[in-house]
Amino acid sequence: MPEQRRLYFAPWERAYERIATPFEEFLHRQTTTGILLIGCAIVALIIANSPLYEAYQHLLHLEVGFAAGSRVFEYSVHHWINDGLMTIFFFVVGLEIKREVLVGELSNIRNAMLPVIAAIGGMVVPALIYVWINAGTDGVSGWGIPMATDIAFAVGVMALLGNRVPRGLLTFLVALAIVDDLGAVTVIALFYTAEINLGYLGLAALITILMYALNLSGIRRALPYFILATFLWISMQGSGIHATIAGIIAAWTIPAYSRYQPRLFSHRMRELLDQFDASETPGQPLINNAQQTGRVWNMNQTMLLMVSPLQKLESALHIPSTYIVIPLFALANAAIPLDLASLAAAFDNLIALGIMAGLVLGKLIGVAGTVILAVKLGIGRLPQGVTPSHIVGAGLLAGIGFTMSIFISELAFKWDGSLVVVAKMGILAASLVAGFGGYAWLRWMTPPIEDEGENTDTGGH
Repeated sequence: MPEQRRLYFAPWERAYERIATPFEEFLHRQTTTGILLIGCAIVALIIANSPLYEAYQHLLHLEVGFAAGSRVFEYSVHHWINDGLMTIFFFVVGLEIKREVLVGELSNIRNAMLPVIAAIGGMVVPALIYVWINAGTDGVSGWGIPMATDIAFAVGVMALLGNRVPRGLLTFLVALAIVDDLGAVTVIALFYTAEINLGYLGLAALITILMYALNLSGIRRALPYFILATFLWISMQGSGIHATIAGIIAAWTIPAYSRYQPRLFSHRMRELLDQFDASETPGQPLINNAQQTGRVWNMNQTMLLMVSPLQKLESALHIPSTYIVIPLFALANAAIPLDLASLAAAFDNLIALGIMAGLVLGKLIGVAGTVILAVKLGIGRLPQGVTPSHIVGAGLLAGIGFTMSIFISELAFKWDGSLVVVAKMGILAASLVAGFGGYAWLRWMTPPIEDEGENTDTGGH
């Protein structure tokens, strides 16, 4: 009997697969996140310039909250998105940073050298340009805005370029963005905190120690970490440090290694499969065979222990973070009135000019300039297939600062909503220029590369 006939399919399962499989593939494409963010930003801009704007503002300022002991946490919907849901985003960022530091590009000092140098240059130069333009004005506090790179947009643009982008350049940009995210989080924690409540901060430190103790104790289930992370968020919210930092801290307590070594896992699975085969009763379905069901359960538990909690959480939270949290953030923060008068006023404002100069010129000089200089000085080597021209393109794309830049602008000018709007206009304009500029440079100023060995026999040429 053909193997396909021995598989069980529910009556409508095949039809569902024909719909679900292409959709799942679309969700996991690198370009999808960028397309979704662009769509949400456009929707927000349409709302901001339509009769719906008043209802939109009313919804964002609606107060929602809960009580924790004697403290009441009641904030606007906008605040819950920026300080609550964005904690999930920062948690995923923290998991990515930990993975890269332990086993990724940043785990090897030789591989990490250039991305780290590029990230530092890409943070310092834009901040200096912004401060130079805004020195002596109220807008100088926004110096952290042009430091950030939006990895989703930047990688999405690179994905659109196909074989114009060597794999090493994509890896370089991702590693750069990871270091950039860590720098942005540090800036938020150290420089965009108004005042500190030492009692809550001490409680946050105690909870962090407890979470690390769970790690040392071999606790691999997510629930205990989730409960403590919730209390950590509450403590950080009360401490005065931005609550989203709790996501980064919590991520670093998650176990990163699996319980089984590969060889031991293989041995255990073969043992269970042999037991499974030995327990078979011909013609009897699995649901009626207690021994085989037990072996399947054991295999499932073994497979779960083979994947580290860090990997499982990063995979599980990728879709909610990418397709719920970030789009909601874009919808809640990209609504900017675009009448001619406000546009003229914004682009005559030093804040917007500083952001645009910082993101477009500062990132280009800071990333490409420092990398090319480091290579000439022998401090690092470019990845295989990557040329200085490719690095210039990456420097331009690093100027796409959408998500994190908007996030920092909300902190930098929270005392004046009109300055936040001006900053967002500068961010959107700079991100557009950087995105199109980076795409154009990599599309027309760099040669196409040979396929790096994956599809040489597909007949696609």
